[in-house]
Amino acid sequence: MRVLNDFRIIVEGDFACYTRPEMKTERVSYDVPTPSALEGMLKAVYWKPAMRYVIDEIVVFNPISFYSIRRNEVKEKVLMSKMKAKMEGKDRDPSICREACINQRYSLILRDVKYGIRFHIELTGFCSDRGSGNIVKHTEIMDRRLRNGQYFRSPCLGCSEFPVKRLEYVSGNEFPLDEISDTNRSREDVDLGYMLYQIEFADGGRPANNDWDNPVFTDTVKAVRFYRPHMISGVIDVQKYRREALW
Repeated sequence: MRVLNDFRIIVEGDFACYTRPEMKTERVSYDVPTPSALEGMLKAVYWKPAMRYVIDEIVVFNPISFYSIRRNEVKEKVLMSKMKAKMEGKDRDPSICREACINQRYSLILRDVKYGIRFHIELTGFCSDRGSGNIVKHTEIMDRRLRNGQYFRSPCLGCSEFPVKRLEYVSGNEFPLDEISDTNRSREDVDLGYMLYQIEFADGGRPANNDWDNPVFTDTVKAVRFYRPHMISGVIDVQKYRREALW
C-alpha cells in the first residue's frame, strides 16, 4: 500500500527541453530534468498557494539522446494592460505582428524521454481559501487526480510545445527499475555538474497586492539555487544532493 504523501509517477514524451540558464542565445537542454521544471509540470495537474511540490527522486529510464532543431520564436508577448483595455471596450489593439518580431533560434533538445518522479507535498503557510492549510486534503486530491488522469492544463516537459505523451500513476511503493536501459544502468556514477535547482522570487509566492482572487506578482528574482547531483545507474537521489545546494 502506498505511503500517504509519497507519490510516484512515470512520464513519457517525444521531446523535452530543460534549458540551461547560461545558454542565453540558443536553447540547450540539461541532460536530465531540473526539479523546478518537474514542479511546474505537477502544478498542471493540481496546485494551490498553500502547498508546494518537493522532488525527492528522478529515474531516467531511456538513454540520454539529444536532437538539434531550429525554431521560430516570437520575442514579444501580448501586454495584459492592452488586453484589459480591449475588454473594457477601449480602442487598443492587443495583438502583436508575428513577422515583425520573429526570432529564429537553434535548440538542442532531448528526445524519447521517460522519467520516474517521486515527490511529496509540503505546506507553504499561505491559506487562500478555507481548508487550504490541511495537507491531508491536498494529498487526497492529488492522489485522486493522478488516478483519474485529470489535469487543469496539459503537462509539459520543460517547454509548452513538448507535452507529456503519457503520465502513469505508480500505485505501489517502487519504480520498475528493471526497465532502466542498459546504457544508463552501465553508467554507474555520472556527475551531472551544477544544475538549476530552484528560483526564489522576491514576493515569496505571496501576491504583492495581497489579493488571492486577483493576484499581482512581482516576478522579481531574489536568488537562484544550484545543486550538483549524480546519476547512479539511472537514478538521481534529489533528496540527498539538495542538502548541498548553493545559493
